Amino acid sequence: MTLLMSEKIVSTEFELLATAANFIKPEFNKVDSIWTGSQFEWVLTLPSASKGKLGKRLVYQSCAVKGLSIDSSPDSQADMLINGHRVEIKFSTLWETGLYKFQQIRDQNYEYAVCLGISPFDAHCWVS
Repeated sequence: MTLLMSEKIVSTEFELLATAANFIKPEFNKVDSIWTGSQFEWVLTLPSASKGKLGKRLVYQSCAVKGLSIDSSPDSQADMLINGHRVEIKFSTLWETGLYKFQQIRDQNYEYAVCLGISPFDAHCWVS
């Protein structure tokens, strides 16, 4: 006897788990209306590591367009060299609280930290 996908037998335990998941799902699928229509809305779906890589690439592109010299860092203590200066890049999207949170700032060998924040329709950058 061959069962089609629609004919699979599902256990009661699985049904209970699926029902619980459907009840919980809205908590994880929040659509933040302030991002609707933003060119950066897609960024919200990225995992944290990908957001960090995106932040580095955005800073790289912005600096390159401005004619700044960009080089790879010779070690993992800085993300890149901008005009010969060791720079660490941190990236954040706007949180529900209306603030940016730049995380994992460590005591490493860099001269400047560039914190790039993207909100739905604006961007902010701090250099310290």
